[in-house]
Amino acid sequence: MLDGKAVILVVEDSVLIRMSAVDLVESAGYEALQANDADEAIRIMESRSDIDLVFTDVEMPGTMDGIKLAHYIRNRWPPVRLIVASGKAILEESGLLEGSRFFAKPYDDHAITDAMARMLASEDGRPPSGSPERAGR
Repeated sequence: MLDGKAVILVVEDSVLIRMSAVDLVESAGYEALQANDADEAIRIMESRSDIDLVFTDVEMPGTMDGIKLAHYIRNRWPPVRLIVASGKAILEESGLLEGSRFFAKPYDDHAITDAMARMLASEDGRPPSGSPERAGR
């Protein structure tokens, strides 16, 4: 966290969707960084040690999609929390990496900011025990 403010990297190839996601992150009180694809996201993560959460699209151009990026991040930077979104692929959260969340596009802004807050508040990125999200798991 930078000055007590969580840093969130938004990875999205669509300029309009990325701008909207950055606005959402900033309006929720977090610092937003942005990348056009996984390669740019990795370069940013290599240059900064303060990224707390990555919010990535699945379908992107470049050497890897959002799922491969999530696996790369989990292997290289295990504490970084992950939110994955897609308008085409529908993923079961049980198939995602531990501590990751999936949202189908178009997503509800409140659901995203609520998930970010919950993930950033917990040690392992998962909802705190006893919360409604964890109760059914």
